[in-house]
Amino acid sequence: MRPIRLPEPLGGFSGVSDIFVGGVSGSIKRAVVIGNGFAGAENQSIGLVRALGLSGRQSLHRVTRPRGGINEWLHWLPVSLHKKLHYAMRRICGEWLQLTVKGGKVMPLSAETNGLSDIPEADAKHIAKMARQTFENDGPLLVVASGRDTISVASSVKRLAPENVFVVQIQHPRSHLNRFDMVITPRHDYYPLTPDAQEQIPWFLRRWITPCEPPGKNVVLTVGALHQADSAALRNAASAWHDKLAQLPKPLLVVNVGGPTSNCSYGADLAKHLVAMLQNVLWSCGSVRISFSRRTPEKVSNIIVCTFTTNPKVFIWDGEGPNPHMGHLAWADAFLITADSVSMLSEACSTGKPVYVIGAERCTWKFSDFHKYLREQGVVRPFTGKEDISKSWSYPPLNDASEAASRVNAALAERGWRIPCNSSS
Repeated sequence: MRPIRLPEPLGGFSGVSDIFVGGVSGSIKRAVVIGNGFAGAENQSIGLVRALGLSGRQSLHRVTRPRGGINEWLHWLPVSLHKKLHYAMRRICGEWLQLTVKGGKVMPLSAETNGLSDIPEADAKHIAKMARQTFENDGPLLVVASGRDTISVASSVKRLAPENVFVVQIQHPRSHLNRFDMVITPRHDYYPLTPDAQEQIPWFLRRWITPCEPPGKNVVLTVGALHQADSAALRNAASAWHDKLAQLPKPLLVVNVGGPTSNCSYGADLAKHLVAMLQNVLWSCGSVRISFSRRTPEKVSNIIVCTFTTNPKVFIWDGEGPNPHMGHLAWADAFLITADSVSMLSEACSTGKPVYVIGAERCTWKFSDFHKYLREQGVVRPFTGKEDISKSWSYPPLNDASEAASRVNAALAERGWRIPCNSSS
């Protein structure tokens, strides 16, 4: 009698049950995301969890800072010190600290809604205790954090439960990288080590500019930011937005406008420049859809809206109703994006479609290096106002989340752990 041959599981793993490969305690089937309340940072963590096949099996915990009044001037402090200072000031000042000025009126902070109340506060001791107590039955815990305010919590979880967790910190923590199992950060975070950067830094300040040494074994370098706009998400978005976007005249140019930052400053001047050049290429567009971010200054959006609000080819999303961002990624034929947003550029460059950038010459320091690298790789082109949008071009799409997930899986395997291929089902 021929032996019975068990079917191979999906994903290329050995045809052996999890319980015989490292046991239940070797399989990671859940994740904790430590966020900071900013969509850009949390989107990166969730994007990695999604790429690892753990979508829907993560819980979100947030590190929150005191808000309103004088607290808006204290964001440069470490979050733990900020909270202690806020508590002390409340004891001294009482209700006066609970007042803030909004719209020219003094009002209590409790009247402000921040949308974070239903998300539990990130508590390192609680997360570590949960990881230890559930390890035997549920296996190791994947912890993914992103942003400066999450560093102390994530590193504390690792310190308190080193045998029960695998901690990934996204965005460079600046020092003591050995506090984490893995650090995932854009390659331009290491710009300070380049000869160009060293020439810009006075010699007496060089020892204080981080990072101070090349990436180690536990550092994964990406081109841009991680995100959730993978092929499956874009297919779903294409279906969800089919009725709204599929019938638009082609080519569809999507314009994403961000806002100025400390390393990429601009104002009404860039808006006027964008408007003039966009008018020059309208003849080659079937339709144009424009979106603004929460950081877009009103003076910038007003110039664009006033110019194009009556143009039948142009639709400007007013922020009402469902956000069309994922639909735009799925259905656009080309993108025009302001240079300030690494996240918006990273998402657009993952589609393989033409991406034009405006304002890159205004970016400084490591962000200038980011744009230079994208141009050299043929991923983006500067917007000149002379383009024929109907003429397409392509490049190997950025795939940072998937590549980072592969590195995480390899590191887990070195510890005898793995993420089952059907964990997201």
